[in-house]
Amino acid sequence: MAAKKMYTVGEYHPKTLLVGVYTPNNQIGDPQYYYDEFLSLVHTLGLPYDMTYFMKLRSPDNNTFLTKGKQEELTKFCTENDIEIAYFSETLTPLQERNLEGILGCNVADRSRIILEIFKKSAHSSEGKIQVEMAEIEYYKTRIIGRGHEMMQQAGIMGSKGPGETLKEELRRHFEEKLRQARKRLETLERSRAVQRKQRLASNTPLICIIGYTNAGKSSLLNRIAKGDVLAEDKLFATLDTTTRELFIDNKKKGLISDTVGFISQLPHNLIAAFKSTLDELRYAKLLLHVIDLSNPAWKSQIRVVAKTLEELEVSQPMLYVFNKIDKLSTEDMEALEQEIAVFEPRVLIHTQNKQGLTPLVAYLRDYAL
Repeated sequence: MAAKKMYTVGEYHPKTLLVGVYTPNNQIGDPQYYYDEFLSLVHTLGLPYDMTYFMKLRSPDNNTFLTKGKQEELTKFCTENDIEIAYFSETLTPLQERNLEGILGCNVADRSRIILEIFKKSAHSSEGKIQVEMAEIEYYKTRIIGRGHEMMQQAGIMGSKGPGETLKEELRRHFEEKLRQARKRLETLERSRAVQRKQRLASNTPLICIIGYTNAGKSSLLNRIAKGDVLAEDKLFATLDTTTRELFIDNKKKGLISDTVGFISQLPHNLIAAFKSTLDELRYAKLLLHVIDLSNPAWKSQIRVVAKTLEELEVSQPMLYVFNKIDKLSTEDMEALEQEIAVFEPRVLIHTQNKQGLTPLVAYLRDYAL
C-alpha cells in the first residue's frame, strides 16, 4: 500500500484507490509485473489517484469477485481512508461491480473501463472512433440497464411494470439505436476497406502485418523499416489506428507493411469484437511479424497473450518472431536467454535504434517468398 498523487495541487478529484488483484488464472505470470502493468495503464490514461492496495486472490467469487475475508480487508481500508472510487485491475461483471459498490461503500470501476478510456484518447481515424464508440456502448449498456430492476424495487413496485422497468426499456431502446447508427457508419467504412483489399489482392501486392503486445516497439519498427511517421511513445496503446506503408528492400518494392493495435492481457471482449473488422486484415497477410520486447521480464507471458488473442480471432498466418530491444540487454543477459528463445522458430533478434539493428529482419524479408 502506498500513497501517490497524480493531480495538480488544488484540483479536485474523487478520493481514488487503485486495487491490484492478482489471481492464479492471470495470463501474466509475475504478480509484480501485473501490478506494474496496471499502474502503466493508469499512467497512460492520466488518471489521478491517491492510494494503491495490492492483494492476491485464490479464486474470484462469481457474485462479489472478492472473497469474504478480502472484502472485509478492503472495506476497512476504504472506510478509514474515505475512498470515493476504487479502480480494479481485473475485469468485473456488472453484477460484481454493483455488489462491490454496496460492500465497499464507494463507486467501483474495472480494467475494461480504463482500457476503453485509453482507446477513446488514442483513436483518431473515423473507423477507430466508431469501433471504440460501439465497444463503449456495449460496455455501459449492461451496467446501466442492469440497474433498472433496482430502481423498480426502490419504488416499491412488485409484480407489475413500474417506473424502473419503463426506464430499463427506454435505456435499452436508446442503446440499440446508438449501436444501429454506429454499425451503419462502420459498414460504410468497411465497404471502402473491402474495395481496397480487393484491389490489393487483384494486384498481387503482398501484405505484412506487425502484431504484438502493447508497447513492444511495433510503431518504432514500422517507422524505422518503412520510414513512417507513426507516434512511438513509451506508453501502452500510444497508437491505435492501423497504419500501412510501402515496404522496400534494396530499393525494390516488397509489398505493404501494416501496424496494428497492440494486445494486452484481459483485452475486453467488446473491444475485440468492435475491432474485428480491422483485425480481419490479419487473415489476408502473407506474413505476421510478432514483435516481442525481450527486455521485458514477462516476455513469455506476453507471447501467450498474443497467441490466445490470435486464436480468438481465428488467425493462423505464417509468423516470424521478432525479438526486439536487444540493445537493452547485456551479453550475459543474451546468453542466459539463448535457450529460452531457441524454441521460437523462425526468429530474428533486432533493435530499432538504427538501421544496423534491423539487419537480421531485413535479411529475412529479402529472402522470404511473399
